Amino acid sequence: MSYAVLKSAGYALVHTPEMILHNGATQSTEKLTNPDSDYLKNIRDSYRSYEEVISYAPNQVYIGNLTPEELKEIPEPWYNNKIEAKREGKFGEILPEDEFLILIKICDKFDLVLLEESFLKTASEKYNQNPVALPDETATLTGTTLEIITNFVNNEGSEGLYHNNKLVGCIKKAHDIDINLSSHTILENLVVKASGVLAFKHLLHKNSISPTSIDYIIECSEEACGDINQRGGGNFAKAIGEMVGTLNATGSDLRGFCAAPTHALISAASLVKAGTYDNVVIVAGGATAKLGMNGKDHVKKGLPILEDVLGAFAILVSRNDGVSPIIRTDLVGKHTVGTGSSPQGVIMALISAPLDKAGLKVTDIDKYSVEMQNPDITKPAGAGDVPEGNYKMIGAIGVKRGELERTGIIPFIETHGMKGWAPTQGHIPSGVPYCGFAISDLTTGSLNRAMIVGKGSLFLGRMTNLFDGVSVILERNNGTTEKNSSVSQEEINKMIANAMRDFANNFLSKE
Repeated sequence: MSYAVLKSAGYALVHTPEMILHNGATQSTEKLTNPDSDYLKNIRDSYRSYEEVISYAPNQVYIGNLTPEELKEIPEPWYNNKIEAKREGKFGEILPEDEFLILIKICDKFDLVLLEESFLKTASEKYNQNPVALPDETATLTGTTLEIITNFVNNEGSEGLYHNNKLVGCIKKAHDIDINLSSHTILENLVVKASGVLAFKHLLHKNSISPTSIDYIIECSEEACGDINQRGGGNFAKAIGEMVGTLNATGSDLRGFCAAPTHALISAASLVKAGTYDNVVIVAGGATAKLGMNGKDHVKKGLPILEDVLGAFAILVSRNDGVSPIIRTDLVGKHTVGTGSSPQGVIMALISAPLDKAGLKVTDIDKYSVEMQNPDITKPAGAGDVPEGNYKMIGAIGVKRGELERTGIIPFIETHGMKGWAPTQGHIPSGVPYCGFAISDLTTGSLNRAMIVGKGSLFLGRMTNLFDGVSVILERNNGTTEKNSSVSQEEINKMIANAMRDFANNFLSKE
């Protein structure tokens, strides 16, 4: 079998300012511990408008209107240097909050989402103009009164849905006592589903892909859906596939904190290479808990709250077409149980192992895509420039291997690294934001190899102190497709005829 290829990619962001206050983990914690804080009282003063969000350079990179190289030329901090505002990009779009609430309603299969009548009408009209909106997708949606919604929020334990600081809907709990089906959990899960659907729709739309051509879906976000008997049972993958019309696909969910997307990419490529499926999509929606995660630090330093978008992506892995970048599933790095938890040990396991197996130097990888987190967000919060930190460690590995001089680390970062542009949504920045650019860089561009690196924090689950991580090398396709190993009907007929002749000769010789 020949290698699977990285065929197409779709990316989406959703501007959700109201969900920062009502659903972000940092703000929810603040409400419990310090409900009268100035931060909560004045939080809306630090919200960005939709226009500001779509004129923000990292967001435009995420949807493909700017390249990582072009982002590097824009002075930091980027929130002070607005660029041309565009809703749509090469890979997808930045969806406004009101239209996203309509998409959540569309994705609700159990009548748990209520939206106020006039809001539903106005927002549906806007959503229907979207090129990825399906015909009659909103035709059966019905609204209700604000009085009914308010009662559900105040008296029935429902989670409110807000727009422009007004209650416009709610999500009801799906069970009276099961916390896994509480209104809060259902909201988180519907957000994952709806944002994943949006990215999947753009993957199909932007690349003229028939949904019925997809065989398998792997969903790799950080939430888990289920009930009291199997709280992480799933299945987001099939739920998303149902909404985008992948009638011939099955699927499952893969979880691994931030490393999950790279695990999913390797799994998808392995399934295709093995011949199990021809077309596999990996998809992930966004996490409401991560909204405004560093908001207090941002506001304290006079910044707007920059973690105001949900991230989502969908990537198609297919059989070798002789053109698209191949996924070298034989050149995989992995953080093993015995690797240890030091940052240096993690990087060594993820970088050196695949290089050694291929007989490559650190400098033979043209681009490394690591945790592509936006430094505008992480530096004011005290976490530094995360991609740059990773590139310094990779450069140090090069020095240790005798492939770089110490003075060559900074030039190495300039050439083989990239500025981070992805929102801090956990799994969203982890290696895969570059996949859309890798397709062109390794085909029409000048690059020959790239490495996707995903790392995860397994200790967050309080089951182990281990880290996690995997990596995989992508290469320019040499144009050699899989040879047909099947036998033609003519050859089968010849084999049957020869076998019958041999049998007859043997039988007659015994006579």
